[in-house]
Amino acid sequence: MTRAAKLESVLVHVVLVGAVIFALYPVLWVVALALSGTPSPEPSAIPFPAEPTLEHFEAVATASRVTPEGETIWLFGRQLLNSLIVSTATAAVGVLIAIPAAYALARFEFAGKQAGTRSLLATQMFPAVASAIPLYLVLDAVGLLNSRTGLVLCYASTSVPFAIFQLRAAFESIPIDLEEAAMVDGATQFQAFVKVVLPIARPAIAVTTLFAFMSAYNEFILAATFLDDESMFTLPVMLQRFIGEYDAQWEKFAAGAIIVSLPVMALFYYVQRHLVAGLASGGVKG
Repeated sequence: MTRAAKLESVLVHVVLVGAVIFALYPVLWVVALALSGTPSPEPSAIPFPAEPTLEHFEAVATASRVTPEGETIWLFGRQLLNSLIVSTATAAVGVLIAIPAAYALARFEFAGKQAGTRSLLATQMFPAVASAIPLYLVLDAVGLLNSRTGLVLCYASTSVPFAIFQLRAAFESIPIDLEEAAMVDGATQFQAFVKVVLPIARPAIAVTTLFAFMSAYNEFILAATFLDDESMFTLPVMLQRFIGEYDAQWEKFAAGAIIVSLPVMALFYYVQRHLVAGLASGGVKG
């Protein structure tokens, strides 16, 4: 390796290390704050917990409530379950509806295709908060306020159009010759779709599922509007309760933020493995 190449390699690594430090520095502050035993740790260039303790994590993870009937409810466990159920259901509904819809838009010509596509695109131009009041009235009319089902239906109304656009582009990038070759060998259109197109599109499906899950998992405004029972809260609403009008429990907020991020990190690691497997399965043998 020449001197110029070595110098370039060193500069690239220095830039990458700097970028990593820049990205992780706020995270280190959150960790230091969550582990600090003092209410207001002294600011410093290098974040380090003062009087390290795990009491904030324990306080968040063991939060409970006694019902009027005398039953003790583990609030954090219930709220974590709510978030996982709502996010998983939203991702599943969005992707399962989007896969056939996106494939139809990518492969077939039919009446209303362009108008339907534009309508789907138009739904993505409005923020979720703009639809909060109409959705509240609809859920109230059908008796789905303060329920996971109502929340899933609201989240799915935005995850489906997003997933359709994501997967449509993925299906369009797959050569139609592969499907035609499978049908020449005796496969039906459906078999070609299931055995040829879906394996190749697995990375795109995995990424779309991950984004749909994360969008529902992190959503706060609609959840805070539609849920009023503490046992039905999702995790973002639970975190907001640590920041009051006259008081802020930043240590518990930081500890809760770290705990809340763990399921997403685990899911991302799991999906990352499938991304690699999906890319490998898309190869065509000569």
